[in-house]
Amino acid sequence: MSAFRIAAGALPLVLTVALASSAFAQQAPTPAAPKPAAPKPAAPKPAPKPAASANVATGGNPQPTLLGQYGDWGAYTASPGGSKVCFALAKPKNSKTEPPGRSRDQSYMFVSSRPADNVKNEVSVIIGYPFKTSSDATAEVGSARFAMYTQNDGAWIKNVAEEARMVDAMRKGADLTVKGTSGRGTQSTDQYSLKGLVQALDKIDQECR
Repeated sequence: MSAFRIAAGALPLVLTVALASSAFAQQAPTPAAPKPAAPKPAAPKPAPKPAASANVATGGNPQPTLLGQYGDWGAYTASPGGSKVCFALAKPKNSKTEPPGRSRDQSYMFVSSRPADNVKNEVSVIIGYPFKTSSDATAEVGSARFAMYTQNDGAWIKNVAEEARMVDAMRKGADLTVKGTSGRGTQSTDQYSLKGLVQALDKIDQECR
């Protein structure tokens, strides 16, 4: 994908993460509590994009709307900057670091669609720390392994041609594991449950056709 798509996608991504995170924090921990999601800038080349953190100083941020909670995934819609975004979001069920006990912010995984940009089912991760410069993260679903390029605290699938295959594997899988390395050399492993992802994706597909 082009650097333009990265730059254009990054702001809605960051904005949505911040808004969705806020919405998720306000949710009561009922069975399968909803989670926010965010679209991603993507490109096989790690072209520069703004940090995918929740720190965005921009006005007119609409609150994300929960479309439904499905298992461990929430389906949301929002309109940061006036452009409609739909996303499925989850937090990891299990996380660990090596060395143990290293502090980090909450991590999230998103599958997002931005109709205005002709973007559908982009997979992205907010890892909760700045990645090691020029390092790759990895996502594993069963026996399938996908490289993810990184910038700041965000990661996106490195080979965009594999994105559809990754989403298909996620639809069929039971869990997904993301591994990355921070700028301090901390290695993290986050395991996400994929329970409810299919229903969440179907919901955002209906909302953002």
